Amino acid sequence: MFRCGGDIPVLESERLRLRRMERNDAGVLFHYWSDSEVIKYMNLPPFTSVEDTWEMINLLNGLSESEDTLRFGIELKEEKKLIGSCGFNVWELAGAYRGEIGYDLGREYWGHGYMSEALRMLLAYGYETMGLNRIEALVDPRNNASRRLLKAFGFLEEGLLRQYQWTESGFVDLLMYSLLKKEYYAGGGS
Repeated sequence: MFRCGGDIPVLESERLRLRRMERNDAGVLFHYWSDSEVIKYMNLPPFTSVEDTWEMINLLNGLSESEDTLRFGIELKEEKKLIGSCGFNVWELAGAYRGEIGYDLGREYWGHGYMSEALRMLLAYGYETMGLNRIEALVDPRNNASRRLLKAFGFLEEGLLRQYQWTESGFVDLLMYSLLKKEYYAGGGS
């Protein structure tokens, strides 16, 4: 059975490195997480300070130690610049073998294929290392870019979860997407 033991691994592709987020990442992540367009569908308020951002990074890193979440910083390898984050918001192995992914990217990096590259690594890690059978994503129905990305990887839209999550503006609906391990491999491992 998969155990991350609190260690956040480093995953690499041609252009990207997925890695643990550190204190010196708080400034750049604050820039992204305080941008209303970036967080529009993240169902949380914009961050108001670099210190708040560091507290969130620290919380996410701590949750990886208790194996409740696994969040990576997405870094451009050549520039060594963080451009966003992604990971498993939750996962359950005993009896379910499923995990839920989430991701965000700084606005200036949209449309360059970076999230597709990061998602490819995340899916491979989930199926091949964690041993997941099902990977899910909850998406705001208005988030067309995220919906297109998931569909490009073979995720199926399973249905609308009505008033599924509370936000500062009230309850919001979310769409459930999923990709099964056999579908992932049938698609060539994306």
